[in-house]
Amino acid sequence: MSDTQTVVLVEGDSDKSAIEALAERHGRNLAAEGISLVAMGGATNIGTYVGRFGPHGRDLRLAGLCDVGEEGDYRRALERAGLGSDLSQSDLEALGFFVCVADLEDELIRALGTDTVERVVDAEGDLSSFRTLQMQPAWRGRTTHDQLRRFMGSGSGRKIRYAGPLVAALDPDRVPRPLEMLLAHL
Repeated sequence: MSDTQTVVLVEGDSDKSAIEALAERHGRNLAAEGISLVAMGGATNIGTYVGRFGPHGRDLRLAGLCDVGEEGDYRRALERAGLGSDLSQSDLEALGFFVCVADLEDELIRALGTDTVERVVDAEGDLSSFRTLQMQPAWRGRTTHDQLRRFMGSGSGRKIRYAGPLVAALDPDRVPRPLEMLLAHL
């Protein structure tokens, strides 16, 4: 991290993997550009990382990606660091922090469509596991979108494993806004 000029703070490894995959698709080497992606192990750790890398720490340029449910944690941490007050979502974006509607998996499923996501799941050899989830009483009758979101969140490491293949399946014109905006900001 000695050559790092910008730190991108993300909740977990799946977010980091998705950003890396999208950057690679655009022919970018973020590390060579002085950009480090940091998976914080959960959004509640944002204050620690803003303290470590922000104005009161290493004073590096910050950016990030979060789920809508964690937007408040990000907002408060940035305000405590002196990066604004009463920050709106537009203010967060001006600072380089972008919010996913529900979470990154939701954004990717919406951008790809459920048929395409099912094809990716099939290509990864998990279609029968997905069909099993669909047959469970709690998930029968739910939308395929909701079922896929649950499927991505269940199973050890599934979010991380699918981040790259889902990003690879994206049409260049259908990249989810938070990912597109983050990469453009960097």
